[in-house]
Amino acid sequence: MTSSRPDEALRAVVHGRVQGVGFRAFVQRRALELGIKGLVRNMSDGRSVEVMAEGQRAALEALVAALKLGPSGAYIEKVELSWSEATGSYQGFFTG
Repeated sequence: MTSSRPDEALRAVVHGRVQGVGFRAFVQRRALELGIKGLVRNMSDGRSVEVMAEGQRAALEALVAALKLGPSGAYIEKVELSWSEATGSYQGFFTG
């Protein structure tokens, strides 16, 4: 089903035990299932992961729900979100 609504963009920073527990692979799998483009990468503080994602709002909200749960072994302290208009600059969903 294709919507005529324009895509949105999401930047999420997930804090907690999210590095070294398969979090990036978890996010990538979920994003690809949802048809979302973007990237996920560890941040230099060693305790957070950044997600840049573009897609339909409903799919992005489903990704946010997944971010708040994380894979087994992860402990999510908080998820900071900021929304904007999609730029269309991503061709897939990548880990960095």
